[in-house]
Amino acid sequence: MNEIEQSSERVVGKADILVIGGGLHGASSAFHSARRGASVIVLEADYVARHSSGVNAGGVRTLGRPLPEIPLALMSRDMWHTLPELVGDDGGFVPSGQLKIAETQAELDECRERVALLQANGFTHEQLIDRETVLELEPALSKHVVGGIWVERDGYALPFRTTTAFRLAGQRCGVRFYEGTAVSRIEQRGTRWYAKTPRGWFAAEKLLVAAGAWSGELAQQAGEAVPVHPEGLMLMVTHRVAPFCKATLGATGRPLSFKQFDNGTVVIGGKLIGIADLAGRHGEVDFMRLVKSAQTVVDLFPHLRHLGINRAWAGVEAFTDDSLPVISASRTASNLYYSFGYCGSGFQMGPACGRLVAEMMIDGAPSLSLDAFAIDRSFACVDAGATSTSTSNAAVHH
Repeated sequence: MNEIEQSSERVVGKADILVIGGGLHGASSAFHSARRGASVIVLEADYVARHSSGVNAGGVRTLGRPLPEIPLALMSRDMWHTLPELVGDDGGFVPSGQLKIAETQAELDECRERVALLQANGFTHEQLIDRETVLELEPALSKHVVGGIWVERDGYALPFRTTTAFRLAGQRCGVRFYEGTAVSRIEQRGTRWYAKTPRGWFAAEKLLVAAGAWSGELAQQAGEAVPVHPEGLMLMVTHRVAPFCKATLGATGRPLSFKQFDNGTVVIGGKLIGIADLAGRHGEVDFMRLVKSAQTVVDLFPHLRHLGINRAWAGVEAFTDDSLPVISASRTASNLYYSFGYCGSGFQMGPACGRLVAEMMIDGAPSLSLDAFAIDRSFACVDAGATSTSTSNAAVHH
């Protein structure tokens, strides 16, 4: 028995695997691990799906991904299309298709270069389309559009419902979730990991840090400094309007994430940066920046100029310097793993990342290479042409 277990601070829970963070990636990793027979405890500082996993824009998007993410995103998209078989719920997934609009010839040339880059790397899911095809797909769009990129099997889902589905599926496999249980310290003693919380210590053989914007602080405790910073991402939802848009939309030249739900409301996002309060665990809306996004929507759909905004919100997400997540085993300690820093675009990858992280922890290696996301990689910025994230539909939050 080590000194923690001998001290007056009780070990209140033990498992094979401890997961810090009750968002989609934590819940998915916990579910996939428990499905493999591991005992799992999830520690969540607030409540499950409280932050970026619960109230983001819900984009299920392979379009515009950085090249290193594409195999992972394609794998995850296949899982989205069969989600009820996996977790017993479709998460509200709608295969609406995703359309990235070009408004000028220069932007269309950028789209053409993007598709050529993907084809040169063996990817054919993004298709260049002309103005006529764009307007066939979305007749209500402004006639100034000149073309774009179309991905038919992409779509959107409901974030809180999806994360809850993974939580419930995990609980059916024996996962124990502790909400209101913030982790202030992690320590490895002998072969076991310990996490200190207000409830006491939790212990396990293996530890996964999937705490979103708060993961960098825990990685630092393990001696691994990651160039990660928080951003407050914003969304707004409109009043109801008659149906006019079926696809999930993004734009080439300006930030946009746009979709209309069956109830007529429109959700607008697209990496709209607000204010992140990491210590206070919340994001704040910057209304002046929302005005610019609203103008983009009116430019593309002039008939919406008088549509009212019902509400707006912001939340906290982790961004890395090279715009790629950290999905990795520790390089400084044994049996320590990371899954964070998804830069506002992690929702779509939750199903596959959870499976691969579980493989990494249980089998020692994932079935799909995650080398590009190693924690000890060079975090130099990747080429903008390869990342093309302006259509991101995973802006955040509460």
